[in-house]
Amino acid sequence: MQQRRRVEDDLTLLRSLQRRSDDLSVLIEWLGAGEDVGADLARGLSELQQEVEAAETRKMLGGEYDRANAIVTIHPGAGGIESQDWAQMLVRMYSRWAERKGFKIEVIDHQPGDEAGIKSATFMLSGDYAFGLMAAEAGVHRLVRISPFDQAARRHTSFAAVLVWPELPEDVDIEIDEKDLRVDTYRSSGAGGQHVNVTDSAVRITHLPTGIVVSCQNERSQHKNRASAMKVLKARLFDRKMKEQEAKLEQIGGEKRDIAFGSQIRSYVLQPYQMIKDHRTKMEVGDVNRVLDGDLDNYIKTYLMQKASGTLGTASAADED
Repeated sequence: MQQRRRVEDDLTLLRSLQRRSDDLSVLIEWLGAGEDVGADLARGLSELQQEVEAAETRKMLGGEYDRANAIVTIHPGAGGIESQDWAQMLVRMYSRWAERKGFKIEVIDHQPGDEAGIKSATFMLSGDYAFGLMAAEAGVHRLVRISPFDQAARRHTSFAAVLVWPELPEDVDIEIDEKDLRVDTYRSSGAGGQHVNVTDSAVRITHLPTGIVVSCQNERSQHKNRASAMKVLKARLFDRKMKEQEAKLEQIGGEKRDIAFGSQIRSYVLQPYQMIKDHRTKMEVGDVNRVLDGDLDNYIKTYLMQKASGTLGTASAADED
């Protein structure tokens, strides 16, 4: 049913583009005959451009799992409370972006920081092409600003890592032996109502052969939390399996690097000037508030276009501030 719906969506897009093209051809003929249709023509061209750009993005997302839902984990890096606050800002940015795209957001795990921000957060983005789009954001993100936590008002640099995996269909061949798992239960530490906080409903699963640890505390039911944690574990084991088979780390989960200086894919500079620069595409935007409020489509599209054309770069020493 999903495959049929996607084929129908493609056919609908093709028909829509053909209809718009035919309508514009008529308007151009009328304009040439002296009719006052300039405003209609301009509006039609703008609508056609938006639809073509959306179609271009979809065409670049042809990977096996690009249309899948996305599992996203955000970790703070070097910088202490500053980086924990920065990680929380990234969660907000991606939540706003997901809302703009019409994606459903489901929090799987949320570990609050000691004073501010978060120690980690994992959430699911559900919607068509969620993984294909969100994978463009996988990597280390760097923030430069005057710290609100520093009484001397000094400039601080913070880092956080964004990790992305696809939600896998049930028929993907990833075998997980129960004897390889250590399952711990504990009380949920976050807000969630009286029942959540007084029962051992949260679940932490450790995959002993690989050392991968996943946790979920969002649901009231321990059974549901275990099921969500197993989804994340399955996705991470699949990512590990693919990395062992492929030389390119970006094929499934994006490039994973140290969460520190020199490894960032994008820098967000708020002081002494305002600029957000993607070190892979060299794209720069001065309206930092708009980007931090979730306007990421231009960054993602530029990344996808350069990746498809083989012109995508990496951060270099010359990129650093």
